[in-house]
Amino acid sequence: MKFGMVGGIAFVIDYGLMNLLLLTHMHNILATSISFFVSLIFNYLASMKFVFKHRPDMARWMEITIFFVSSFIGWIMNEVIVWISTSWMPHDSMYSMHTQYILWTNIGKLVATVVVMVWNFVIRKWLLDDTHTNAMNRLRRGDAKLSEAELAARRERSVAHRLGMWSIEHAPFGWK
Repeated sequence: MKFGMVGGIAFVIDYGLMNLLLLTHMHNILATSISFFVSLIFNYLASMKFVFKHRPDMARWMEITIFFVSSFIGWIMNEVIVWISTSWMPHDSMYSMHTQYILWTNIGKLVATVVVMVWNFVIRKWLLDDTHTNAMNRLRRGDAKLSEAELAARRERSVAHRLGMWSIEHAPFGWK
């Protein structure tokens, strides 16, 4: 629920700014890049405060790295999809077919938003969220729930935990 709320606000920031920039006849790739990164800054601050719980077994530098590397991959997906949405239009369409250019950019952006949202949720849930194992256990029926020892064992074997422990041991300049 929190992920959706933060994502919704980031969506409004992203779309609002993108459309304002498109109205000035800015190229759609530049407009979507600027709006993406502005909404990304909001998304990072809000997600780390309200959505994802800090992993005590992971250094902050690794959390930031995972967030921004996954976001960079999401940005590339975003730009490719937006580019595809208008690549068939004439080169000067941002001027000569401005309304259609904005319409097709918005359609591409909607598709890109869904793709990138799924990507972000999966990768961040897998690598950043400390509550994943407990949340999955809460969905199990009474006798199928894992014991605390089983939960701890799963946590110890998880990619996130192993990556986190590595990040603490290899923190640059003592950044933990």
